[in-house]
Amino acid sequence: SKEVTPPPSGARDPKDMNHTKGGLVIFTANSHPSSRELGKRIAERLGVELGKVQVYQEANRETRVQIQESVRGKDVFVIQTVSKDVNTTIMEMLIMVYACRTSCARSITGVLPYFPYSKQCKMRKRGSIVSKLIASMMCKAGLTHLITMDLHQKEIQGFFNIPVDNLRASPFLLQYIQEEIPDYRNAVIVAKSPASAKRAQSFAERLRLGIAVIHGEAQDAESDQVDGRHSPPTVSRTHGAFHQGPFLLMPKEKPPITVVGDVGGRIAIIVDDIIDDVDSFVAAAETLKERGAYKIFVMATHGILSSEAPRFIEESAIDEVVVTNTIPHELQKLQCPKIKTVDISMILSEAIRRIHNGESMSYLFRNIGVDD
Repeated sequence: SKEVTPPPSGARDPKDMNHTKGGLVIFTANSHPSSRELGKRIAERLGVELGKVQVYQEANRETRVQIQESVRGKDVFVIQTVSKDVNTTIMEMLIMVYACRTSCARSITGVLPYFPYSKQCKMRKRGSIVSKLIASMMCKAGLTHLITMDLHQKEIQGFFNIPVDNLRASPFLLQYIQEEIPDYRNAVIVAKSPASAKRAQSFAERLRLGIAVIHGEAQDAESDQVDGRHSPPTVSRTHGAFHQGPFLLMPKEKPPITVVGDVGGRIAIIVDDIIDDVDSFVAAAETLKERGAYKIFVMATHGILSSEAPRFIEESAIDEVVVTNTIPHELQKLQCPKIKTVDISMILSEAIRRIHNGESMSYLFRNIGVDD
């Protein structure tokens, strides 16, 4: 038989990825066609075929997953983008991961560019920290590694007892600013609330631009009356006298809207991590227009843009909304031509390649600030 000379050890042909270290399989765990687009792009960049799998909803709305190829001893990467039905998305992911685990996959890495329920990562009133619950469910299903992007709070990584790589989209958004906004040198980076000031500062430092912060906008309505916390302390009778609690809580007063920083005659670039309910962005744009900004951009990693968001953007003072393709939003783009997309499949495919080949991930975090 003819001897085949092996390729040089340094050669890194993407076509060979299927045959290294037991093999790599990439699945998209989504039954929604538009949500599979990112998976196709990643597989294309890596030069591998998408794994054969059937994910569908039965007539009774139960999720059914059928893996149609062997995953025994292989590195499995499950790519899941969040569709409109977020709860189905989570179930599809969990069932797919569990199916791979019971089929003896060597490792199962979840690629969730947008981590669902990430806004529910703090204790509010009598609610619960849902992010922790989702993390526990994923670990229990058999996930061994998670790749995600721009978590709403970095502390969510601590909810997992597996390695988490929280990639950043900011280099792609910064590149967009430098290449697509001709006079970006005359721009100012705006935080629409003090909460996002650190992100704005991180962008401003790397672009060597000024920063402005909008302060005093209407915060999320957290009415204290609804759960009884607004009720006064109980009055106790002691020695015939009435005693009230040691202090009385004053109701929160919202200060009038002020803009800290000069935006007059400038391009205003509002930066945030998620754009979903656009009311606060539209209000911020109105405020900036009143203060003399002549062009307003909104930059965010995750464009959820639910319900009437595209219409509100179209009718607002915002000139352009730039989001990445962590969440499919083709429908919203048809409704609102102001929405532009930045492709981040390159960093996700590179992360998959490095994890599969056991290479360092630190290269993907260069030029990333602490507050990014």
